[in-house]
Amino acid sequence: MSGKYTILLLSALNFVLNCSNLYSQVYLDRKATVEDRTEDLLQQLSLSQKIQYIGGYNSFFIMPVANPAIPMIKMSDGPVGVRTWGKSTAYPAGICSAATWDTSLINELGKSLGRDARARGVHILLGPGVNIQRAPMCGRNFEYFGEDPYLAGQISTSWVKGVQSERVVATVKHFAANNQEWDRYNVSSDMDERTLQEIYLPAFRAAVVDGKAGAIMSAYNLLNGTWCSQNKHLLTDILKQDWKFDGFVMSDWGATHDGLMSANAGLDLEMPSGANMNSTNLKPAIDNGSLPVSVIDDKVRRILRTLIRFGFLDHPQLDTSIPLDNPASAMVSLKIARSGIVLLKNDDNVLPLDQSRTQKIAVIGPNGNSFVTGGGSSYTDPYHSVSLLSALRLLAGTGTTVTFDNGLTDDNSVFGTSSFFITTGSGLQGLHAEYFNNQYLSGTPLYTGTNSTVNFNWGAGSPSISGFSNDHFSVRWTGVIRPPTTGKYEFIVRCDDGCRLFVDNQLIISQWNDHAATTYRATLDLTGGTEHSIKLEYYENAGDAEIRMGWHLLDFVNSQAVQRAADADAAIVCVGFNSNLESEGFDRTFNLPEYQDSLITAIARVNPNTIVVLNAGGNIATSRWISQVKGLLHAWYPGQEGGTAIAEILFGLTNPSGKLPVSFERRWEDSPVFNSYYDPDNNRHVPYAEGLLMGYRYYDTQNVEPLFPFGFGLSYTAFEYGNLFITPDTTNNPNGIAVSFDIRNTGGRDGEEVAQLYIHQPKLT
Repeated sequence: MSGKYTILLLSALNFVLNCSNLYSQVYLDRKATVEDRTEDLLQQLSLSQKIQYIGGYNSFFIMPVANPAIPMIKMSDGPVGVRTWGKSTAYPAGICSAATWDTSLINELGKSLGRDARARGVHILLGPGVNIQRAPMCGRNFEYFGEDPYLAGQISTSWVKGVQSERVVATVKHFAANNQEWDRYNVSSDMDERTLQEIYLPAFRAAVVDGKAGAIMSAYNLLNGTWCSQNKHLLTDILKQDWKFDGFVMSDWGATHDGLMSANAGLDLEMPSGANMNSTNLKPAIDNGSLPVSVIDDKVRRILRTLIRFGFLDHPQLDTSIPLDNPASAMVSLKIARSGIVLLKNDDNVLPLDQSRTQKIAVIGPNGNSFVTGGGSSYTDPYHSVSLLSALRLLAGTGTTVTFDNGLTDDNSVFGTSSFFITTGSGLQGLHAEYFNNQYLSGTPLYTGTNSTVNFNWGAGSPSISGFSNDHFSVRWTGVIRPPTTGKYEFIVRCDDGCRLFVDNQLIISQWNDHAATTYRATLDLTGGTEHSIKLEYYENAGDAEIRMGWHLLDFVNSQAVQRAADADAAIVCVGFNSNLESEGFDRTFNLPEYQDSLITAIARVNPNTIVVLNAGGNIATSRWISQVKGLLHAWYPGQEGGTAIAEILFGLTNPSGKLPVSFERRWEDSPVFNSYYDPDNNRHVPYAEGLLMGYRYYDTQNVEPLFPFGFGLSYTAFEYGNLFITPDTTNNPNGIAVSFDIRNTGGRDGEEVAQLYIHQPKLT
């Protein structure tokens, strides 16, 4: 009996000791303050653990720690959807969100994104992007919130608050002055301090100070000659000292150049790995006193504080009760598209379409029957999407016929149908393929064989070859082509990462560097009936893997499309850019893609009721055709439900209520940055010579008439303003004023209106 009691006594004593040890771990005590928990956890980490902790892990994670127990933290790209971990809701682009001017709706968007993140166990969402739209060609304009610092700040604050209300960290990016994708890894954005503070930083400040954003991402570019990832004035003086930011700063992927300089400047987390901020580079500096341990402590403290504040130590992030394909998220996507699409032209009230007099509708153009969105790291693959063609057919009813024709050659059809032959004079179709288990095309191929076409998107995986790795591989394809007729031929290559294409040993496409999926084109004059050698080389470093290649005779407008338009009561021409043509990593053209202007002109010539639906992240050149069409609808990239929203507006089921968040110039030459957007001296320094006169500030003060002004947008109904009163209001500001007015819908339809009030200093400069 005594032995039994001894065992029970020892067990009880062990339980008491374990409980005592548990409660001595302040960082596990949910009742303790965030700061006390953070400091307790920080003190339990060794210097080696701390240095290792400030480098990313497995591309999209902050590494776990076993002792003390810190969970692995999962990130996802996400300005327009939680896209890194498979299919997800694809929301309208950021510029469409800004065109709603509706902060409550954007807060709802943020909450929806937060729920999508938790359904995938994501702790940190890499968005929003809040850089100012400086010129229409910037490849990531569609992710951003327009040209105005105040509007962008209000939208970003609502976005951040919505996401973070769902216990998901928002990451505001790209800090700062990332206003071009052209040469983004090398170019310096050069401006005076006032321009920086009044134009390019207010949206970031609002997201930090008002939105309480948990994380900031530094930009690829340089600011005034210093990489943003190692810019102390930006990361420490402004962000952490002036704005009192207590979250953490991460680098963009691969944007860290010097570990010691970045560490001392204020970068807290290097992504996607600690390639620069690691023990090898930092420990000697700590030992010689050039990098104080307190600097490392501050970085780790900021990350841990954020993790504890958001409950990541206390709750599992994965919420299986939230559907991955969430109908509620789809509805939010639809609501934003309905509110953000902008009606720019409506001559003779061609819209909304009168279904009683519109028995035939011709949908023409490459964007009419597909999911159209921007590309790069914001591209989100939806579970399902609604094209404009399918939505029109659904809403048109039995009395209306809706036909479709692409009108132009489609890239995807080129990739899938291009013809190749193994060798000269051979009847064997395809390309000889060599697959290397390294990214340098070196050594003996792991596999050789034949591919009929090059049309591969392996995602995060790789070719199905035994022993082949998912990352760090390369492929070479060789063969010949036989053009059937003499003419100008276009060669198209889409790759993620590096690619180069040789025709007759001539290098015609060369993009041998890491980048997101991007489409490249080159043209050659070829003689029919001759043979030409082809060599395509490709490498994949890490992340997604995609390579596609094709060639075709350049043709113009499809005559069948013109005939369909001529036979219709109304023609809807769907043109613009897509994920291949407007994306991060490169700037798009100001002009529409090739032959789209000709397509619009050809359709407008045969159908007086031609309406153009445009997909783009900003303005495009319209002078060749805008006077020939009756309607113009700027749909931006309206997300997975965009086809429904556009069709509802065309039929008048939804009133167009979006307003431009950016000025649309008549010509590129009219832009305030025309002479200073691209590096004028080829020295990789871009002077922001326009200073404060960005966007509408320039057009208003320099007497330059834009094509469509900032804040513009037509409606199917009318609104009347009255009883305007402006009175002093010194409650919160000694110079404050109160503005009030009445607004009334005087038209015959329900609709929304964006009331805009403009205030400026007596002198702008």
